[in-house]
Amino acid sequence: MAAGKKAKNIGKTAKGKAKEVTGRAVGNESLEIKGRAEQVEGDAKQTGQKAKDTLKH
Repeated sequence: MAAGKKAKNIGKTAKGKAKEVTGRAVGNESLEIKGRAEQVEGDAKQTGQKAKDTLKH
């Protein structure tokens, strides 16, 4: 997997987790939901990249 894409996907997942925790702490349900969605997006992209790498080898 390209290191840049991996780091970007991990960063998106971490950013989403931070949003989720912050939203939960301040009682902002919208921010919490956006954070969860961002985590799912980062995880999905990570899985897609891993699948691409597996097919290349």
